[in-house]
Amino acid sequence: MHKKFHEKIKDYFINMGKNHRILLPLAVVGLFLTMFVTRICMYCKKASKRFACAAFILCCFFMGSSFAFPSFFATDSGFVSVEGENETIAAVNSNLDFANVAENATPVPEYSDADMVIRDESGVLLDTDIVYLDDMLDKFGDVTYESEDPASDEIVFEADDWRLVLINKQHPIPDDYEFVLGTLSGNMKCDERIMNDLFSMVKAAKEDEIKLVICSPYRDLDRQQMLFDRKINAYMKKGYSYMDAYKLSSQAVTIPGASEHQVGLAIDIVTDNYTYLDEGFADTDAGKWLKEHCAEYGFILRYPQDKENITSIEFEPWHFRYVGRTAATVIMNENLCLEEFWEKYL
Repeated sequence: MHKKFHEKIKDYFINMGKNHRILLPLAVVGLFLTMFVTRICMYCKKASKRFACAAFILCCFFMGSSFAFPSFFATDSGFVSVEGENETIAAVNSNLDFANVAENATPVPEYSDADMVIRDESGVLLDTDIVYLDDMLDKFGDVTYESEDPASDEIVFEADDWRLVLINKQHPIPDDYEFVLGTLSGNMKCDERIMNDLFSMVKAAKEDEIKLVICSPYRDLDRQQMLFDRKINAYMKKGYSYMDAYKLSSQAVTIPGASEHQVGLAIDIVTDNYTYLDEGFADTDAGKWLKEHCAEYGFILRYPQDKENITSIEFEPWHFRYVGRTAATVIMNENLCLEEFWEKYL
C-alpha cells in the first residue's frame, strides 16, 4: 500500500531522529511542522464549503451596502473612472468633460422665459420647477438685504456652526441637524437663514445684467433617491452594469442621505440663456459672475475643478453651497473645497 506524501515526510523525520542523535532536535521540529501543516490542510479540505459560504456572504454585504460602493470600487479618494469601447469617462482631467458622455452632443437651445426648461448634461428634460429670483426682487422694491454674517478682522470658525456642516459620502446628514425651510416660490424652498444673502446675490447679479435662475434648491430624501436611481438607470441603458452605473452615478448625483440639498444649504443655479447642468455653465457670463462674486454673499462653488479626488464629485459649476460670508471668502480666496477647509481650520 502506497503511503501518502505527508506520511513519507513524517517517516523521514522519525528515521532522522533515530539514526542521527545529533539531528534529533531538528527532526522533532520538522515532525511537528509536518503534523501541524497536515492538520490545517485536512481541516480546510473538510470545511471548504464553509469558507466559500462565508466569503460569498461577506462579498454580498459589501456589494449590497449603499455607502460601500464608492469606497469598495474607488481609488483612495473615492473618485473613479470607467473606460468603455466608445467613450471614456474621465475622473480628474480638466480637459475632459465627465458629464457630457454623448459623442454628438445636442446643441444648447435658447428658451424664452415662458418655455424655459432645465436639462441634464445628456439633454434629458428634468422634471423640476424653476425660480426667476430677479423677477421676485421686484416684489420687494428697494429692500436692502443685510448679511447675518458681518465681516470681521478676527477669523474664528466653530465646528458646530450650522453654516459649516460638512455633508458628503463619508459624513451623511447628522441625525440631530435641525433647520427651518423658507419658501422661495411655490414648492421651491431652502433654509430660511440663507434667504437674505441669496436675494442679495441675485439682486447684485441683476444690477450687472446677469439673470440667475434657480432650478434645484431644497430636496427631500424621496426626491434625492429618485434622482439617484434615475442616474443609475441612465447609465445602465448605455450598457453599464449596475455596479459600474452606481459608481458613476455617485460622482454626479450625491448619494441619498448625504446631500446638501436635503438640508436646504445647496442651490443649483443656471441662467435664462443656458439651461444645461453641465460644465459649459462655467463659460457663461452667469457662471463667471457667480465664481467671482458668490463669496461676497456667503456662497462657495462647492465642487470645483481639479478637486474631484477630494470631493468625490465631478466639477459642478452650477452647484453653490452657503457657508457664510467669512468662511466663503477664505475658501474662495485660498482655492479650497469644503473638505480642505475643514482639515485646515476645523
